[in-house]
Amino acid sequence: MKRGIKPLDGKRCPESVIRRFEERSHAIDSKGVAEYLRALVVTNAIEEYLPDERLGKPSSLPTLLQELEQRASGNDDEAFLNPGISDKKPLHVVMVDPKASNRSTRFAQELFSTILFTVVVGLMWVMGAAALQKYVGSLGGIGTSGVGSSATYAPKDLNKEIMPEKNVKTFKDVKGCDDAKQELEEVVEYLKNPGKFTRLGGKLPKGILLTGAPGTGKTLLAKAIAGEAGVPFFYRAGSEFEEMFVGVGARRVRSLFQAAKKKAPCIIFIDEIDAVGSTRKQWEGHTKKTLHQLLVEMDGFEQNEGIILMAATNLPDILDPALTRPGRFDRHIVVPSPDVRGRQEILDLYLQDKPLGDDVDVKAIARGTPGFNGADLANLVNIAAIKAAVEGADKLTAAQLEFAKDRIIMGTERKTMFITEDSKKLTAYHESGHAIVALNTDGAHPIHKATIMPRGSALGMVTQLPSHDETSISKKQLLARLDVCMGGRVAEELIFGEDSITTGASNDIHTATELAQYMVSTCGMSDAIGPIYVKERPGSEMQSRIDAEVVKLLREAYERVKQLLKKHESALHTLANALLEYETLGADDIKQILNPYGGVQLSEQQQEELALT
Repeated sequence: MKRGIKPLDGKRCPESVIRRFEERSHAIDSKGVAEYLRALVVTNAIEEYLPDERLGKPSSLPTLLQELEQRASGNDDEAFLNPGISDKKPLHVVMVDPKASNRSTRFAQELFSTILFTVVVGLMWVMGAAALQKYVGSLGGIGTSGVGSSATYAPKDLNKEIMPEKNVKTFKDVKGCDDAKQELEEVVEYLKNPGKFTRLGGKLPKGILLTGAPGTGKTLLAKAIAGEAGVPFFYRAGSEFEEMFVGVGARRVRSLFQAAKKKAPCIIFIDEIDAVGSTRKQWEGHTKKTLHQLLVEMDGFEQNEGIILMAATNLPDILDPALTRPGRFDRHIVVPSPDVRGRQEILDLYLQDKPLGDDVDVKAIARGTPGFNGADLANLVNIAAIKAAVEGADKLTAAQLEFAKDRIIMGTERKTMFITEDSKKLTAYHESGHAIVALNTDGAHPIHKATIMPRGSALGMVTQLPSHDETSISKKQLLARLDVCMGGRVAEELIFGEDSITTGASNDIHTATELAQYMVSTCGMSDAIGPIYVKERPGSEMQSRIDAEVVKLLREAYERVKQLLKKHESALHTLANALLEYETLGADDIKQILNPYGGVQLSEQQQEELALT
């Protein structure tokens, strides 16, 4: 069928002729073309195709006439694209009787559609299962066969609970904790020769709990036992037992002990056991299951099976009582911070493979690092080695080790910090006040260094180091600490006046107040309160008495320091001027500066302690 343009009167409605002609939905002959041209002239639309000399627009009439010729002849592209609008492209219609359709063909089509649908659903299910396996595998797996992709994990990571750690540590690598090491030597002997103990019916503890501050060497001790005995070492952290899936922790505990029984004699070491062994009142149900499984496993093996369970924690007080009772972790070994001799041994161990200068005195460094543990000393040696590398030195010198120690104790130097001359002078007198009081007070620690170089948040600092390790502190020593704390504020007041004191002594006053509170309420060093221990929240009457006694101690210390600095005012000026000139003075420098003056009379004990530094 061919649709033709409905005759229209171009004179009456030329716009309709143009619109229907340009819609290209009707077949056009020569009369229709003529009518379209007439409508263009009547409506002045023909001007769009005429040339414009002002705008430099050429004439487009040839293009229009060519298109009109194609429309009139029926060769227009649109006629070929849209069927049914020309003789060359007629609309083809096929009429089908539904009753005459082939039933077998329709059945085949339905069967093919069903098969295609089944295949698509199957592919989607397989792809979903693979995605789920990959997701579960990325979480570490839940221990079931076929779940998780082993191609993305090393065998040790996927089956960590059944593979012991490779260990080469021995007791030679453990320094500074001789008492704990001696107590563990019988465990090594038992692992080497179990018959020696079972012959007389002796049994070793099932579990050994290592406690102590972070960095004291608890994990190193456990590895050294396994290395000395030459037995497999199973290492797990307490946090590794827990996952987002309920029951994973209990399963991993079972797998760990099953693998250990196959490798016996061996050592199981659980680091940071407080992650799973804390009091059960503080944990949720799924975490309790892990602890319950650990308790059951510890009851499930005998001492003669050759399995030693060791654990380490920094918080032994929060462990569940069922875990620490006899028969489980029934031996507790405290690993303390090393003393002077232990620190020297640790430093020798860390410095043995490093080139040292002739001026390095390891014993002096050990004396100057009270309270440092093995991790702190390793950090000290590392900072010194980095400093030497930056300076391009061939050997580690005493200056670099001293720099590392000062950086750990006092903080990093702030050399670019802008300080006014007035502030610098006030800081020099403040630190000189601390130093003069420390030098002239019995029971005070000897001075190690005085500086007005800003470090950390402090504008200056006086460092005191004990001449030996302290196991207990006397009342005289505590009162001496109070006096040293007050030295900075009193020096500011004496030199610059009461109206010129600054906030620089706020930290000193805070420290002194806490120390006085400790003496009164904890140590019973007050005649008014008596030798009692006061709980955290005492009654109002007791609290008032404690506050009054604290104020009394602080005022007495303030008056003692005021009298002392007035007596040694010349030494105060001398030391402050030296600090302004040199910024940092060591113990020997302070001794050389102050000894020629009569303002500082050192006692024999003070002279001996100062000489030791």
